[in-house]
Amino acid sequence: MKTTVFLLLCLLAGCDSMNQTEIEVQTEIEDQTEIEDEVVAQEMVSYQPCPLDIHAVLREMAASLAVQKEEIKSLQRQNTVKQVAFSTSLLGEGHSVTLGPFNTHTPLIFKRVFTNIGNAYSPHTGIFTAPVKGVYNFEWCISAGGGPNPTGAVLYRNSELISIAYEHQPSHFSSGSNAATLLLQPGDQVFLRQWVNSQIFDNGNHHTTFSGHLVFTM
Repeated sequence: MKTTVFLLLCLLAGCDSMNQTEIEVQTEIEDQTEIEDEVVAQEMVSYQPCPLDIHAVLREMAASLAVQKEEIKSLQRQNTVKQVAFSTSLLGEGHSVTLGPFNTHTPLIFKRVFTNIGNAYSPHTGIFTAPVKGVYNFEWCISAGGGPNPTGAVLYRNSELISIAYEHQPSHFSSGSNAATLLLQPGDQVFLRQWVNSQIFDNGNHHTTFSGHLVFTM
């Protein structure tokens, strides 16, 4: 740029010598060029991209990955546990059994297991534990030989009383039954308790039963 201007001035001046005005023009051009170069250099120095906070980025990625892992685990549980069903009776072994009366609600343990797909029912505790979030249906039937005490059993979801099957016959054989459809979260527990001051009978014909199954997942 400087050389081009200088040659042009030389041609205009006869290529011999430069007068004072020409020298001043060249000097002004050079000064202006230096100023422009300096401004450009300063702008390049001042324009620096903001450095990324690598730790913040890594924290965000870790949080997002953790959420994705939980979603994958939930989907895997739902895909794995598609079928859950159990069917039991009160009497495990022996010819007959009569429970009660008791002066408080008493947990019932159904010891004879006909079906336990998914192993969600425990014959040791009498508790069904939901493996996945979903809608479940439960049915229970209780029996007694008749007499001064009624027969009854209450269905619980965790500590919540849901419904009761109840019957009272002063004489002869009696039975009561009920059913409930419940929305359960993973880990929710469903079980039966014998009604206070009642009696429950069972024998090899399996009159007293407790059953349930998963209708669909949520």
